[in-house]
Amino acid sequence: MDLHGIDLNLLVAFDALMAERSVTRAGARVGRTQPAMSAALSRLRALLGDELFVRGPTGLQPTPRALDLAEPLGRALAEIERTLAFTQRFEPRSSAAAFSLGLSEHPAHVLLPRLVERLREIAPAVVLRVRSFTARDDAVTMLDAGEIDLAVGVPPTVPAARILTRPLFEERFVCVLRRDHPAADLPLDLKAFLGLSHLLVSPENERFGHVDAALAKRGLKRRVALTLPQMYAAPALIARSDMIATLMAGVVSASGHSHDLSVLTPPLDLASVPLVLAWHRRNDTHPAQRWLRETIASLF
Repeated sequence: MDLHGIDLNLLVAFDALMAERSVTRAGARVGRTQPAMSAALSRLRALLGDELFVRGPTGLQPTPRALDLAEPLGRALAEIERTLAFTQRFEPRSSAAAFSLGLSEHPAHVLLPRLVERLREIAPAVVLRVRSFTARDDAVTMLDAGEIDLAVGVPPTVPAARILTRPLFEERFVCVLRRDHPAADLPLDLKAFLGLSHLLVSPENERFGHVDAALAKRGLKRRVALTLPQMYAAPALIARSDMIATLMAGVVSASGHSHDLSVLTPPLDLASVPLVLAWHRRNDTHPAQRWLRETIASLF
């Protein structure tokens, strides 16, 4: 017997015929016409090499072969139905599902403590696996490859229809100096700003950041004395140097060094940085994935 010729519709038809013992009633049970059910029965007979049902005084009567098949096929269909029903809902409190998150440095500090606390309350058995990325487009590569379920970071450089995003929060820029720096108590105008040595945070190891782009529009440049990829190292370095850094305000407050720093308003118009939740379109309707996205979004 060629099992490739048996599809699920035929098994559903068989189960309905066993229950109703009538082609017409079986068709109504599964939403198929009487001719369609008759055609399904013909295919089943050909595939299984048995009449399966014969006409009797009270309707169709199953053959011994049909009786042998009825219980195991009924169990299989019930299990399939339970499995499909399960995938249409997600029960966080009883789930031990594992999720992989791609996080850049700042979202890891901002999101993970809140998320772990929330999961402890509503989904204590859920498992998180975190992978880091630095270049913003690395998140797209990881989502495409199925290495992560979600990513949180700045938006990709080039939007892609297959990658869906949802804004979570924004970070404004501030300038920081060590608290006892001679310029800490003076107005930070553009002239004073350019007279200082600068620390540039560039996770992607570029030497041209948001500040440099804003200065270039005015035909100006600053002196960058130190470039580093780790933004959370910057506040500690500034607290022990004569440099100035322009950082996201959330990095300063979460670094644990804000008491060592003077926080000033930049003398440039710098747009806020959006942080987004990103996922692949293929995961968009998955119940567990949708639940995790909603849980994360609710934290902001």
